[in-house]
Amino acid sequence: MDQQFQQEGYFGEFGGSFVPPELQEVLNYLSEQFYKFKDDPGYKEELRFYLREYVGRENPLTYAERLTKAWGGPKIYLKREDLNHTGAHKINNAIGQILLAKRMGAKRIIAETGAGQHGVATATACAMFNMECVIYMGAEDTRRQALNVFRMELLGATVVPVQKGQGRLKDAVDEALDDLVRNYKNTFYLLGSAVGPHPFPTMVKHFQSIISEESKQQIMEKEGRLPDAVVACAGGGSNAIGAFAHYIDEPSVRLIGVEPDQAPSLTQGVPSILHGFKCLVLLDEEGQPRKTYSIAAGLDYPGIGPEHSHLKVTGRAEYVTVTNEEVLEAFKELSRTEGIIPALESAHAVAYAKKLAPTMGRDQIIIVNLSGRGDKDVEQVYQMLK
Repeated sequence: MDQQFQQEGYFGEFGGSFVPPELQEVLNYLSEQFYKFKDDPGYKEELRFYLREYVGRENPLTYAERLTKAWGGPKIYLKREDLNHTGAHKINNAIGQILLAKRMGAKRIIAETGAGQHGVATATACAMFNMECVIYMGAEDTRRQALNVFRMELLGATVVPVQKGQGRLKDAVDEALDDLVRNYKNTFYLLGSAVGPHPFPTMVKHFQSIISEESKQQIMEKEGRLPDAVVACAGGGSNAIGAFAHYIDEPSVRLIGVEPDQAPSLTQGVPSILHGFKCLVLLDEEGQPRKTYSIAAGLDYPGIGPEHSHLKVTGRAEYVTVTNEEVLEAFKELSRTEGIIPALESAHAVAYAKKLAPTMGRDQIIIVNLSGRGDKDVEQVYQMLK
């Protein structure tokens, strides 16, 4: 299949669009429509309306007083994406993209999902706007996240378990892209992570940047200054790029992305092409995407968004790993200390913040992006702890 190289949508050497010509035409049209509407007053007003009245924004920046005392270091603030409708940050992007799909005349929406939160958010938006919804999900993830599969079906979506490969997030993205190539004339691909060919990473960042837009304003109101560090989990990279966006040009703020130690795309990856874009990828001896694993299905991906790849190689952001044991301990500690049960994905950020805190002073501030709530993970954690 002919590959087409598009000199657009780059973050340094990363990004771009390496896709078949027929798909490139679809992406060019999507890009044109996105740039046409993203600053359109009517579109922006409708998006603000749904984020306020349906999603429940803005959500709080919560001072975690007991956690701060327990860790004995800097003030810990939690950006509460777990309080959004559907329980995670994914709904920000789903609403933004579905309003775009509506303006483009799409009747059928497809999406990929790992942990199921993006699938639930997409199914929710489709129910709200009366659109057909097909969700591709790795067969292994449908087993791990059976509750979210039921939620998607309850919302009217068709969930397609993907058996090939490892039956995880990468394989779900493969199937969704294949569907788009076959059905591009009537289908809108509502991509949930800050990955894929241009314009997807730019679109997802645009819709998720509301996270740091709010947190920056909130921390200035609460503390009168910027935080010293912002910490977020990083899988495909959507919550992290949203949490970082409005701080990228603030050099005093450390940006820290936290990966599973069994899927360390940013800490061990090399530049390669995955799913139609260039990023840091974990490759095996044969140059193929390496098999990965994480107890958090939403972080189980062998690559990462192109902007994260750029932030890593330029040194603007730091990327670190934590172990499953550290994540489970953080999951329990936040639950017991603050009465907040985090998603396993978010618990990665909490786990690293705990390690970071002793290296910082009491007059300093860490914002942890709590990307989602842990309802979907409670049964899985129960089985693991047993």
